[in-house]
Amino acid sequence: MKSLKKQRRIQLIAVAVVALIGATALIGYGMRDGINFFRAPSQVVAAPPSETEVFRIGGLVEEGTLQRGQGEQIRFSVTDGGASVPVVYTGVLPDLFGENEGMVGTGSMRNGVFEATEILARHDETYMPKEVVDALKAQGVYKEPES
Repeated sequence: MKSLKKQRRIQLIAVAVVALIGATALIGYGMRDGINFFRAPSQVVAAPPSETEVFRIGGLVEEGTLQRGQGEQIRFSVTDGGASVPVVYTGVLPDLFGENEGMVGTGSMRNGVFEATEILARHDETYMPKEVVDALKAQGVYKEPES
């Protein structure tokens, strides 16, 4: 009788482990497109990602690089003070987007140009995403907002 109880317990534990592994695999599969890693321009220049990798890049819009093209296409460079990466975006930019302002873009690298599918700008004059602040501090170009 004892061995039957022990065998049932082992079977139950094995089924629970298989179910847990299956649930973890399904969660990972479902989130594979929703996970975007942040990179600073210096990191992108030092180790260019593959063309299939979708990631976020952030920094300051480099002064003098903002160019509006035909239709809704916009070209500019994003910098962290250590390196600059050219960016192209087709769409409507946020109202607070401008030169020397913080931004974060989502997209991928194609032929040395970051093709953004989404551009986010800071929502007021004092906020900047933590990743961008950390990257700018690492390059020694971050300026504390004036109060």
